[in-house]
Amino acid sequence: MSKLINSKDLDFLLYDVFKTEQLTELPLYQDHDRATFDGVITTAGKIATDYFLPHNAKADSNEPQFDGQSVTTIPEVKEAWSHYAQSGLLAARHSYEDGGMQLPAIINTACVSYFMSANPSTAGYPFLTSAAANLINAFAADEHKKKYLAPMFDGRFSGTMALTEPDVGSSLGDLTTKATPQEDGSYRIKGQKMYISGGDQDITENIVHLVLAKIEGAPQGAKGISLFIVPKIHTNDDGSLGEPNDVKLVGLLHKMGYRGTTSTVLQFGDNNQCQGFLIGEPHQGLKYMFKMMNEARIGVGTGAAMIGYRGYLESLDYAKNRPQGRAVSSKDPSSKPVNIIEHTDVKRMLLAQKCFVEGSLALCLFAARLEDEFTAGDDSDSGLLLDLMTPVVKSFPSYYGPKANDLAIQVLGGSGYTKDYPVEQCYRDNRLNPIHEGTHGIQSLDLLGRKLWQKNGKGQQLLLQKIQVTLKSSKQKSELADMAAQYQGYLDTFIKTTMTLGGALQKGEVDKGLANSAVYLDMMGKMVVAWLWIEMADKAIERFSQGETDEDKQFLAGKLQAAQYFVRWELPKVDHQANLLSGFDDTCMNMQADWF
Repeated sequence: MSKLINSKDLDFLLYDVFKTEQLTELPLYQDHDRATFDGVITTAGKIATDYFLPHNAKADSNEPQFDGQSVTTIPEVKEAWSHYAQSGLLAARHSYEDGGMQLPAIINTACVSYFMSANPSTAGYPFLTSAAANLINAFAADEHKKKYLAPMFDGRFSGTMALTEPDVGSSLGDLTTKATPQEDGSYRIKGQKMYISGGDQDITENIVHLVLAKIEGAPQGAKGISLFIVPKIHTNDDGSLGEPNDVKLVGLLHKMGYRGTTSTVLQFGDNNQCQGFLIGEPHQGLKYMFKMMNEARIGVGTGAAMIGYRGYLESLDYAKNRPQGRAVSSKDPSSKPVNIIEHTDVKRMLLAQKCFVEGSLALCLFAARLEDEFTAGDDSDSGLLLDLMTPVVKSFPSYYGPKANDLAIQVLGGSGYTKDYPVEQCYRDNRLNPIHEGTHGIQSLDLLGRKLWQKNGKGQQLLLQKIQVTLKSSKQKSELADMAAQYQGYLDTFIKTTMTLGGALQKGEVDKGLANSAVYLDMMGKMVVAWLWIEMADKAIERFSQGETDEDKQFLAGKLQAAQYFVRWELPKVDHQANLLSGFDDTCMNMQADWF
């Protein structure tokens, strides 16, 4: 088994659970088949294994350096970038006309999974670039598409998003970066941004920053934000580079994890010569940026899932090969020690990891499947459901991926606490994911305060319809009937709780209704992932009747056991969460600052 991902698991999710081959019936994907999908995934896995994985620990131990003039990364990062760019994966989701592969989002996510498992810090550079290119392609003027997309797709240029400011954080409506109109239609950009991943590096010729700023005289708050293309170096019409664009690197931030990705503080317009180009209409920047942010949020969820997955596979391998102790029932001290995977407590920790990471991967692939149905199939319902699910897709893996990594360290014991094994780095890397691209708390407010109620709660109904299809099928299978019935009880509780909170919000009791939104987000995440586990169990039962090999039967049996674990061990926590939410618990809300 690969230490990056279990290929049986990935194939099962792609082709049994999410029926990816059906996408080839859509005109956009009609040139593809399973063979082409598998070929692209195999290529991604090989590049990840050969060029990303080997320097993961080295990049962690040898952070990028800034000498006051330029940034230096270890040479393996640029080599990995080069192989990634040459593969065509930077433009994979785009049309043939734009040099892309017209690859479905779900296949692209499968490819991304390999890179995030292998080396999340180096993988950050191409993934940010792809997201920035996607935004430019969607909203920028044709002249800017022509100038920037080709070099971004071929790896000459990279991309970033520059949102956060030192004194603003997630409150984007308060940002102070200014944009002053010029006679030629461009803008002078002036301000400082921080926490800009990939904001400077030595792996590409140029960097295309997407910068949020306010045009002079703009409305206050989020309604006054515009979005600009701001290249590090001026780019001529023929693609050649001109003079620097007054974008200054102030310094690098040194992090707990993701150490191979530069995290920068950037000064725009220190000499009042920073030129930016407006994307779309003035004051609509946040709307445009949300395309990249939502893409990035799903990407963060995928990254968190896969860093957790990597830790799980490492701890699984260790447990299968580490002899220590004997069965508790054994009275013979001379008997041969058993591998620690035979100990029930170790099985518990491995089962929890398996549930968290394989469930998280299923969640991310589900989101990608919705993206395909929305963009390639023009299915507005899938788009609405994807919008509803985005906070969950970002947050559940980000919360439970680090928990899986914590358990991986525990499985290895003292060895897990050392740098001799990769699980400690996995933990450090994954701890970022509940923070960036919108914290857990921000995602919960977005979910409970806004997205649940869009179009009169239609997204909720669409989700419930999908869940009921699974439950109907599972209730007809003797092996799953009890599990489905248990889930139905928790689902009824979840629906009742949602309606109670919705009633409070409808009456204007906003503080009361949203006080424990983070608890609601976690509860919804558990409900969705539990549903996906029952769906996986349902498909596993169907596969058992198809004359599988012994190895495949063991894999499928593992799916059934993991589904049982999640429903029996994790889902009951929903009852406690429902009691807190339905009772509008005010313990946290009424705590006074001076009481701490």
